[in-house]
Amino acid sequence: MTRDYLSSLDYDAVTIMRLFELAAEIKAATRRRQYLDVLAGRSAAMIFQKPSLRTRVTFDLGMKQMGGHAVYLGPSEISMGERESVSDVGRNLERWVDLIIARVFGQEIVEELAEVAGVPVINALSDEEHPCQAMTDFFTLYEKGMRWSELKLAYIGDGNNVCTSLMYVAALLGAEMRVGGPAQYPPPAEVVARVEEINRTSGGRLLITTDPREAVRHANAVYTDVWASMGQEHEAAARRRTFLSYQVNAKLMAEAEPGAFFMHDLPAHRGEEVTADVMDGPNSICFDQAENRLHAQKVIILESLGLISE
Repeated sequence: MTRDYLSSLDYDAVTIMRLFELAAEIKAATRRRQYLDVLAGRSAAMIFQKPSLRTRVTFDLGMKQMGGHAVYLGPSEISMGERESVSDVGRNLERWVDLIIARVFGQEIVEELAEVAGVPVINALSDEEHPCQAMTDFFTLYEKGMRWSELKLAYIGDGNNVCTSLMYVAALLGAEMRVGGPAQYPPPAEVVARVEEINRTSGGRLLITTDPREAVRHANAVYTDVWASMGQEHEAAARRRTFLSYQVNAKLMAEAEPGAFFMHDLPAHRGEEVTADVMDGPNSICFDQAENRLHAQKVIILESLGLISE
């Protein structure tokens, strides 16, 4: 059975853990041979409205390393909503490919693609969510031996798409998530409400605060992101002034548990949201996260196409 992956809420905790286990086995090569040719004869269309290093390379390689093929469609090849409607793009692509991977602006674009196309759609980033990144991040913590009931993940910065997806996965797994950011840039109220609803069942916990020290205190993982995301470049100067007191530096990391991990989805701006000594320090696992985009996205592809063997 095939299925779309548009939001972090599309997987339950059982599915997430099953995919983490498989990703670890594929990464360790214990089951890699089993999936070497599983995508033979299958193709994916990669629609990218936004530039990318990690997402493009890892999805492309993920398809190829499992025997499939990926076709990259950048802004110069396809202008959805301008040259051609989202609906017509989806209806064309479903005739040629087995999977659509979309990195777009509005969440409504991936939702419309999924509605009209008869092939699964993976959200490789939208302005509202970044589910593949959150899967990667929690997989990275999983392979570090983290127990979800003991995890205290502090996210420092803008309540953006990455923050939303992290909050959802933390709630699904029953972990504790703290968000520390300026009052004018909080996570969306509807996201907070949904997380609190999930937490009542999962045992997860959520703290929203404007005090970065409160968010980081006794955390065993500290996460940050750029202060101005793609499409917000015109706000960069104003955001820099607002977020200066939310920089992740050695002083802030000292509030966390000894040996706490530093995490970042990249690209990073050293000297802005994080200092170089933290970013390049011994507890930084941001490049482990980058590596794991390949392995996490492989299992997301397999799950979407209904190709996971027991």
